[in-house]
Amino acid sequence: MRDPLSVLTEAFTAFLFGKVETTRLPVRTSTGQAQAVYLPTAAPGLGDSGVIIGREVYSGKGYIYDPFQLYGQQLPAPHWLVLGESGNGKSALEKTYVLRQLRFRDRQVVVLDAQGEDGVGEWNLIAQELGITPIRLDPMVANDAGIRLNPLDPSITTTGQLALLRTIIEVAMGHGLDERSGFALKVAHAYVTEHTTDRQPILTDIVERLRHPEAESAEAMNVDIDDVRAWGLDVALVLDRLVDGDLRGMFDGPTTVGIDLDAPLIVFDLSHIDRNSIAMPILMAIVGVWLEHTWIRPDRKKRIFLVEEAWHIINSPFVAQLFQRLLKFGRRLGLSFVAVVHHLSDVVDGAAAKEAAAILKMASTRTIYAQKADEARNTGRVLGLPRWAVEIIPTLTPGIAVWDVNGNVQVVKHLITEKERPLVYTDRAMTEASVADPELEWETEQRAILIEQQMNGTSQSTVA
Repeated sequence: MRDPLSVLTEAFTAFLFGKVETTRLPVRTSTGQAQAVYLPTAAPGLGDSGVIIGREVYSGKGYIYDPFQLYGQQLPAPHWLVLGESGNGKSALEKTYVLRQLRFRDRQVVVLDAQGEDGVGEWNLIAQELGITPIRLDPMVANDAGIRLNPLDPSITTTGQLALLRTIIEVAMGHGLDERSGFALKVAHAYVTEHTTDRQPILTDIVERLRHPEAESAEAMNVDIDDVRAWGLDVALVLDRLVDGDLRGMFDGPTTVGIDLDAPLIVFDLSHIDRNSIAMPILMAIVGVWLEHTWIRPDRKKRIFLVEEAWHIINSPFVAQLFQRLLKFGRRLGLSFVAVVHHLSDVVDGAAAKEAAAILKMASTRTIYAQKADEARNTGRVLGLPRWAVEIIPTLTPGIAVWDVNGNVQVVKHLITEKERPLVYTDRAMTEASVADPELEWETEQRAILIEQQMNGTSQSTVA
């Protein structure tokens, strides 16, 4: 029996405020209909500090990413891999990301621009907007007024110079140097650096010394001088290509005065180099080592090294080893390496599969745009993506990508501002302009809804 005081209190309360409790009849329904009762949910974001990429398609909330803010907490390494077929928005993402990063005062970016049209690289418009002159490496004009980077620049340590020379030769020859050729190169380099004091040593000096070695170098090893000359002949022929061959003029003289390594953006324009020739990995090696010794400094700046057509790096064992060291070294000094690749199969099935696996492992952030189904399955297997992400990659429309940030996998739509649009889209990238076409916005939004339903296992027939 209830307490009379409680009954009196409830009656008085009901008189003043109305009945407190209501009674609802039960409702019978199906699980398909009842799911509308539950509020939509989405995976947690990456925080609110960094640059805005766009919005997460499932929740509609802003997607913010910054490897420097996430490093050490959510990211074991600040390096980033971008994958996808041409025409899906990789180029637009890279450019807007760099422009937004440069709004922070302690950021600096180097871009290796391997694509272009009308005689200039793809990043030329952005460089002009920022008042920066790209470093255009072109063997056709180098002898007249081009840019030179000296592999024997005194700003590079003697150990670094010798390592760079070996890498250039090994890339060009397609195999490692044997002990005898390595000895001939070492004694030639030692002689040149020791006896050239009135100017910068240059590659011509090395070639000349390989062809005409000093007697004391042979005597030190108790071998004949003709043997030392024979050991260095192949090395001399390879280096002669940079002095008097198809790569002449870019690396066979003192470093060009006036290259501003303190500029917020440094663009190496490689668009005049045949991307499918051996020249490209040689260039990558030289630029990589040159930057390692002249650009990366312990000055608390956060640096981004973005490489277009990065398979030229990852597909060459010798260049991949060089960049692997650069990534390990640069991580301590605030370097984020961004590699842009069309197909993962270009590198994982190539000559440098072991080195490629090591570099991919260091990339804690992976962004995957639309790929064919077979390629998507291969990408998912290599990168360890969840099944639902692999299934939707072939259905992604331009501007939408799967982001995997150390296991935090989300689908993100990249957004571009009106001020960025003319700098991001070039005539060459017409296929990527579909992201900016208002007439296609409805189709993109509907595809995002279908992707969400695919993940949740609901029927597509509910989309109007």
